[in-house]
Amino acid sequence: MFKTGHLHRANLTEMPGTPEFSIDIYYEVRTDSTEGQMVHFRILGEVQGKPFEENVELHRDTVFNFASTLTRIADKHGLHPRFGAVLSNHKEYDQMFEDIRSKVHGVSGESINFDHLRQDGF
Repeated sequence: MFKTGHLHRANLTEMPGTPEFSIDIYYEVRTDSTEGQMVHFRILGEVQGKPFEENVELHRDTVFNFASTLTRIADKHGLHPRFGAVLSNHKEYDQMFEDIRSKVHGVSGESINFDHLRQDGF
């Protein structure tokens, strides 16, 4: 379920071989005095009954790769990408992408600072 600033994903069915999970992703744009516009993500949830919480910030120019970051975090906490990425529902991914692009006033074709890629873990 998507609404601006928040995405909730869950698989609480008891399908054999599929882990149970419930994950909430909250995000907001913040301005850092040194780095400029950043998108702060707060990811919290539970995978197979084990709770977790992580916070991560991505630079404005690298934030459009957020699905990669969220998938790595979910994998680290036991939700392997083969079970469907956190953002497997493409409609919700598109809505989140557009919401973030709107919030940071991003336009297609903008340049990326390669130092930001390294700092943001890509």
